[in-house]
Amino acid sequence: MKNYLFILIYFFCGSMLSSAYALNIYVSPNGSDANSGKKNNPLATFGAAQKKARAYAGKETVTIYFLDGVYYLPETIVFTQQDSGSEKYPIVYRAQNEGGAVLSGGLKLELQWTPYRDGIFQAKTPKGMIIDQVFIDGSNQRMARYPNYDASKKTEAYQGYAADAFSKERAEGWKNPKGGYIHAMHSKRWGGYHYVITGKNADGEVNYEGGWQNNRQLGMHPEYRMAENIFEELDAAGEWFHDELSQTLYYKPEETTDLATAKLEVVRLKQLIDFQGSIENPVKHISLQGFVVRHAARTFMETKEPMVRSDWTIFRGGAFMLTGTEDIQILDCEFDQVGGNAIFVNTYNRRTLIKGNYIHHTGASGICFVGDPKALRNPLFEYGETNEFSEIDRTPGPKTENYPSLGIVEDCLIHDIGMVERQPAGVEITMAMEITVRDCSIYDCARSGINIGDGAFGGHLIERCDVFNTVLETHDHGFFNSWGRDRYWRLKNFDIEKDPDLPFADAIKTTIIRNSRWRCDHGWDIDLDDGSTYYDIYNNLMLAGGLKLREGYRRRAWNNITVNNTFHPHVWYENSEDEVYSNIFMFTYQGVNVPKQETAGKRVDSNLIFDAELTQIFGWDVHSIVANPQFIDPENGDFRVKEGSPAFDIGFKNFPMDQFGVKKPSLKAIAKTPEIPALGVSDQLIKSDRTKRKPKATIWMGATISGLSGMEFSAYGVSKEDGGIALKKAPQNSQAANIGLLEGDLILNVNGKKVANEKQFLQLLESANASPVTLKVVREQKEILIKTTL
Repeated sequence: MKNYLFILIYFFCGSMLSSAYALNIYVSPNGSDANSGKKNNPLATFGAAQKKARAYAGKETVTIYFLDGVYYLPETIVFTQQDSGSEKYPIVYRAQNEGGAVLSGGLKLELQWTPYRDGIFQAKTPKGMIIDQVFIDGSNQRMARYPNYDASKKTEAYQGYAADAFSKERAEGWKNPKGGYIHAMHSKRWGGYHYVITGKNADGEVNYEGGWQNNRQLGMHPEYRMAENIFEELDAAGEWFHDELSQTLYYKPEETTDLATAKLEVVRLKQLIDFQGSIENPVKHISLQGFVVRHAARTFMETKEPMVRSDWTIFRGGAFMLTGTEDIQILDCEFDQVGGNAIFVNTYNRRTLIKGNYIHHTGASGICFVGDPKALRNPLFEYGETNEFSEIDRTPGPKTENYPSLGIVEDCLIHDIGMVERQPAGVEITMAMEITVRDCSIYDCARSGINIGDGAFGGHLIERCDVFNTVLETHDHGFFNSWGRDRYWRLKNFDIEKDPDLPFADAIKTTIIRNSRWRCDHGWDIDLDDGSTYYDIYNNLMLAGGLKLREGYRRRAWNNITVNNTFHPHVWYENSEDEVYSNIFMFTYQGVNVPKQETAGKRVDSNLIFDAELTQIFGWDVHSIVANPQFIDPENGDFRVKEGSPAFDIGFKNFPMDQFGVKKPSLKAIAKTPEIPALGVSDQLIKSDRTKRKPKATIWMGATISGLSGMEFSAYGVSKEDGGIALKKAPQNSQAANIGLLEGDLILNVNGKKVANEKQFLQLLESANASPVTLKVVREQKEILIKTTL
């Protein structure tokens, strides 16, 4: 009996102690910061709740419940080490009902509208107000722009472009364009540029500054341009213009909008939540759960910082910004139409968990993990920069701990990424280690769905994702897009035999891509570009663009299926140790300068080719077969192979076809899935002369030359509009070599005139008639001029 009483007393006291160390705080839009914060006496603001929770941080488990409603934040909420919980006593800020509490970086305005003209209304705004975005009844409206936005043009630049977007003739009708913006695609469509208009010069031409948003400065595209925030261009329903001098907002509503009752909100803050810690003093064990996050400002003019020889620059910031944290969780939140990045995990962060979130219609990227360049050894920033082998630090691994690691993105729905900027990603990873992206659905992206910007430091895992309908406005890359322009890449006086471990000095861990479904109709499904090293790629279903492996070391791809496409080896290194085996491909590999005797990789063999010839040279395809793989139900997306399939003979193994994408019921119910293509080579590839027998080689000045086709343009870093003549072979004693040309060069033009094929090239040279000739040549993706007399 005594023992029984002791047990009862023990459990009773234990429960009392447990409840004594748990504090609940309540917040309501109808509360007061003078209240106690109890359930029947709630506080009113996030700031007041944070202040109250801070007093108990690390001493008790604290849960702050936000009742349904909109919480307009007057300033960014900043978390420091003082706000930290602990593993035993975490701090949780959560919506009482998922999706019911809205955190807004904006402000609700009550304006008095009067008619202006042509269906446009006007209203005075508060003194000193700067407006970046306008929301009517929760929907983001558009700045007055030319040309007008057309939602049906989903794959056109800016959903409407014009070569004369800011021409002198167009600007004649602009009284004062100062403060307007120019948006233009990169000349190679690798991303976009943005400029602010500073006025007009004496000749009536538009003056502007900017263009720092792309790290490969090759100028804006001559046609893909758009201008916005110009008063005289306010002519379409849903457009607005704010005159800061007169503090007047002009707006042309849709016919169904009643301005007398419409809810009008404008944006104030760039960042709503900002974790400000450090390696020495990290912010720890705080969770944010169940919120809707809205009204974060656009940041495209602050996207300036170059990544390490990446094509991008970046703005370190987002609606939620994490710097110097450990064990922070962002759970079950919706990021709705934020103007820049949704979540930015910056420099030192460990064990960040981003799970169950819905991220859509972002101005820039969805989720970014970006480290400190100072954590790298010998970092370079501009694409053309190079180091000298004898001068670099060859110590493997990071120099400091100031980078994200062990972060997880899980069960997230991410779509409509890059509504403003044109080099975003659903998930961006650069200068980070061991980041996992799992069970995510990512689609409708202006550029890539997932981007890994460099090899530093590898160890990433991408699995069970469903990723499709990307590269909608950009060009020459894939849905999954990576670079590895690490310290070994294009290193002066480096030979792999000198230091075979150097390619792995930055990419110190294997990155794995597995068990995912990909469909990119405007590029490759999986695109390992310049220098990408140390990858394992297996159990992937690629529905459109196939698999590309460019320069790099130790990539292994096996047990993948490429529907209506194939394997694209581009410009391999000697002794690359690449292996591609036990895959199902639809037709002959589309190699560019591969294979060669010295660039055959370690193993390209034991693959099944559905309907084409084998590439049986330099040891490739000795054990490969041509056969029908006998898919079970391809019309409905089941590309497993039937019992008795010849695919089993080359070592292929079936993998699940029903595990791609989000699992959370509420997200799965609204997530799209890719269209399953009918089996058959696409019209584009049928028309490509790379699927046909090659004509007899053309010899010029002792060199073998040919025009480009298909995916060859990408290998040289040019567009189809650029054209060009490639030097396939250029012996050292040839006349072509004597005038300075090298094997692998691409001749773009002769005396300023483009060349599209061998015939046109030879005709231009003939017309020069022994006069001096200037050849514009692309060498290692950089343009040079060679002047000679032929």
